[in-house]
Amino acid sequence: MPDLGISVSDRIATITLNRPDRRNAFTLEMIDAWADALDRFATDDSVHVVLVRGAGGDFCAGADLGDSFSQMGESPYEQKEALRRHVHRIPLTLERFDKPVIAAINGVAFGAGLDLALMADLRIAGTSVRLCESYVNVGMMPGAGAAYLLPRQVGRMRAIEMLLTGDVIGGEEAHRIGLVTRLVADEDVEGEATELAARLAAGPQIAIRMLKRLIRQSAEIDLATALELASSQMALIRTTEDSVEAISSFRERREPVYKNR
Repeated sequence: MPDLGISVSDRIATITLNRPDRRNAFTLEMIDAWADALDRFATDDSVHVVLVRGAGGDFCAGADLGDSFSQMGESPYEQKEALRRHVHRIPLTLERFDKPVIAAINGVAFGAGLDLALMADLRIAGTSVRLCESYVNVGMMPGAGAAYLLPRQVGRMRAIEMLLTGDVIGGEEAHRIGLVTRLVADEDVEGEATELAARLAAGPQIAIRMLKRLIRQSAEIDLATALELASSQMALIRTTEDSVEAISSFRERREPVYKNR
């Protein structure tokens, strides 16, 4: 398997960071392959959910400082442009990505590795995870979106603490502050994430995607505008085959059978 494995099965696209000997620290080539895959999945009707995982015992230790930094150039402008052309593609793509993205986190998720997990909609973590915004520990700034993403997940004050101290937090604390969605035994992480992915992949896809879009849009607008969007989307969704089937199955007390285009 290459450094970034990509597979699709049962409407779930799995992206595997595959450098276990380096704790899945990523290279710029891996980031580009990841972003290219997301671009394809966005318009691929056979993909309903994206699952991101790390090979071996870890999720991602962040950027491979030796490999990535050697490719970023020497001048400040070259380094800034390297981030924009490569790393920033993933958060910018996911910002408009309507399909659910799940991260299965075991072991460490440090620095940009944690930021990549933050870009997912849902995060399933093992009890032994170690999570850290480690930039300050190497005299660096977060370049993958932490200053934007982390306060929206855990609140401004806790985000400041994590970013300024570079302290490592464990699974229980991460779950308590809302950094991870579910906390399970280490050996159950991938099974739990896959089960959740399968559940979402089998659901009413138009409703799921429009709901995710509405949540994203509502975070940046006023209440009245959010309600206008919701009423428009509600009227549209009510006309879909999946909505008609869902209402019928509810009335008939049976499981719905969605088209799952």
